[in-house]
Amino acid sequence: MPSDDFKTYLGQKVSLIDGHLDAHLPSDLTSPSKIHEAMRYSVFAGGKRLRPILALAAAEACGGSEEAALFPACATELLHTYSLVHDDLPAMDDDDLRRGRPTSHVVFGEALAILAGDALQAEAFHFIAQTPPATSFTVADYLKEFAVCAGSLKLIGGQVLDLEGEGEDTLLSHDELIAIHERKTAALLTTSIRLGAMTADATAGQLDALTTFGYNLGLAFQVIDDVLDVTADTATLGKTAGKDEAVNKSTYPAILGLEESRQEAKRLTDLSLAALEPFGEKAAHLSQIAHYLLDREY
Repeated sequence: MPSDDFKTYLGQKVSLIDGHLDAHLPSDLTSPSKIHEAMRYSVFAGGKRLRPILALAAAEACGGSEEAALFPACATELLHTYSLVHDDLPAMDDDDLRRGRPTSHVVFGEALAILAGDALQAEAFHFIAQTPPATSFTVADYLKEFAVCAGSLKLIGGQVLDLEGEGEDTLLSHDELIAIHERKTAALLTTSIRLGAMTADATAGQLDALTTFGYNLGLAFQVIDDVLDVTADTATLGKTAGKDEAVNKSTYPAILGLEESRQEAKRLTDLSLAALEPFGEKAAHLSQIAHYLLDREY
């Protein structure tokens, strides 16, 4: 269980991030109001804010400020939310529940959900463009980092591989599964961390270490996500439990088994923690987040 101090830390960061998102996204009264209502419906549906918190913690580990990292931190949450809105569509995963609420297309219709996702992705780039330049990194550097993550080599490419792996008679191999999730879950977590570090003028060595941390943490996060789909219930998860198995989707438990999957998550988490050693106590919050994600129940 996370300590009370760490729970307080997470709560403070969620409040900070939510306040920044609320202040800089168009209000639901701004015309055309329906699209802004749909955007805000998904953004403020109660997510963990993991990716922006990681960005802030990475800036801290490199001696930077929260203020400088807030825009890119929130941009990663907008990009993540857009990807969830589109992943939930009938043409993709066809999910009716997300974060304990009906998904965007259930509430607003499929057409508006597509447009809301599109608008959130555009808004994410708007946030990145407002990031203050650092001494070693320009706004163009932030935009390039973010665009590569959002495009066909990472996030979109991972979703394509995910779709291509559905409906197969046999499960994907472990390497094929990794190829999907290193482009999806791991890529966005790593980019969140790297952007936060870049606002703090991270050195090349620091970025390399944090990239290793983010990659392994992202894969560990996905392993636990797959385990929870099997072991937790819908009310706890806030999304439909057991759906992966019902549609014969290739997951870590399906390929490795439950206990082996838990061991794999622990191995990956240990690798992520080892990458933080050069930062010492400055990476205390990153380390706490890694432990928290390994032990989470939703």
